[in-house]
Amino acid sequence: MKKSSINFTVELDQNNVPDRILWEATDKPDPGLSETKSISVALWDHTQKNTLRIDLWSKDMPVEDMKRFYIDCIGGLAQSALSATGDEYMAGELNAVCERLVQHLRKENQ
Repeated sequence: MKKSSINFTVELDQNNVPDRILWEATDKPDPGLSETKSISVALWDHTQKNTLRIDLWSKDMPVEDMKRFYIDCIGGLAQSALSATGDEYMAGELNAVCERLVQHLRKENQ
């Protein structure tokens, strides 16, 4: 059986705030560690029927980028929901939220 792994390394400052976030994966095209400014990992606990989440961002990630990251995450959830369940209504509603948030950011930046 093939195995694949994804590893995160988080470097913290003296206040335990993420300074750098590094990641690597066995199936990543470029080998070795790559830096990112934010990660969001969600795990489904089938026993408790709830979601466990890990959300981290480095202290130098711009707020504007963080907002775009959230919108991209919601859009990714829309695509995953459609692929996993075939529920076009759910995917459409999630995408509609993304569109409203994009419009909100545009107004903020005017």
